[in-house]
Parts: sequence; structure tokens; C-alpha cells
Amino acid sequence: MDRPLSGHQVVHLLLDEPVKQPLVLWLRGAGVLMLIVWTLRFATAPVIQNAAGMSFLHLINLPFHEAGHILFIPFGEFMTVLGGSLFQVIVPASLTIVFLTKHRDVFGAAVTWWWVGENLVDLAPYIDDARRLQLVLLGGKTGAEVEGHDWERILMTLGWLHLDHTLGRLAQFLGVMIMVSALVWAIWLILTNHRQPATEPLESF
Repeated sequence: MDRPLSGHQVVHLLLDEPVKQPLVLWLRGAGVLMLIVWTLRFATAPVIQNAAGMSFLHLINLPFHEAGHILFIPFGEFMTVLGGSLFQVIVPASLTIVFLTKHRDVFGAAVTWWWVGENLVDLAPYIDDARRLQLVLLGGKTGAEVEGHDWERILMTLGWLHLDHTLGRLAQFLGVMIMVSALVWAIWLILTNHRQPATEPLESF
């Protein structure tokens, strides 16, 4: 039976190897500043404005969303519809785990954790639009013009259509909280870089 992680192992898991190249630290700092700007933009915009969906990051998320629909076909109609939104969150979450446990690129894990939150923010207007159906979709038409969209079907199936605005705001809130936690994590890694001893490989768990 696998042993639970000790407190020391958890801290070790979240610490990166010390970076000796100043250029790498400067580039990481510049990357974090960019993520801060995006976070502020997405966090302060109302869900209905679809700030994340109007950014180029949406174009990165979109292929994973569409691939999710295909990958979940074997699990039935409901999961096929939900699979698009699910897969676009699963991809960055999986990368976060891989960076932490396999590649030991903890700063990379912080960035992909931020991407998890950004994907939730990206989905929030989609969820919020389940009754309104005014969001412009991939084909250039609104949900009302093409007889609905994913989240209308998902919430209708669950009997939660009346909760679309609540669930949309919840996705926005959780996404922003994840992005903020990722930024705190990334900044902590940069600021503590010179005080970190070289780390040893984690014991298997």
C-alpha cells in the first residue's frame, strides 16, 4: 500500500531546483508579470463579457475542447457533450501532475496550474449563457441560431438550467482563485530561489 505524503515530502514536491542562470529567473519574472496582467483582466471583467474567450488563450484551449468531444464518444451522449469542457481542464491539470512528479519542473507546474484556472474562467461565460444562448460559437453563430450549445444540453439534462448564472459565476470564482494561487506559488519560487538547497529525488509514493 502506498504511504501518504509526509509534510516534508509535500513541501519538497512544491519546491523547484535552484536556478543558477539569472536570465532564466528574469524570463520567469517576465512570464509571471504577464500572467498577473491576464489574471487582473479576467478577474475584474463580468462573466458576461467573456474576457478569457476574447483572448488568444481561447484559441489554445479550443482544440482541446473539440478533441474532448471526440475522446468521450465511447462514454455516451451526455459525456460526449460534457467531454469538451472536461478535457480542456483535464489537459492542464494532467500537465501539472507530470511537471511535479516526473519532470520536476515545479515552476512549469505553477504555470500549468494557472492554466487550469484560466480554463475554468474560459468556460464560465459558456455556462452562464445556457438560457440566454447569445454567446457566439465556433461557427460564428449564437446558440439561439444553432438550437443551443453544450452547456444548455448539460444543464437541461441535469435539471439545473435555472442555475446557469450561479454555476457560471462559481466557475469564474474558482478559476480566479486557482490563478491567484498559481501566481503566489510562482512568485514564491522565484523569491526563494537563492535560499533553496539542491533537492534530492522524491521517494516513490
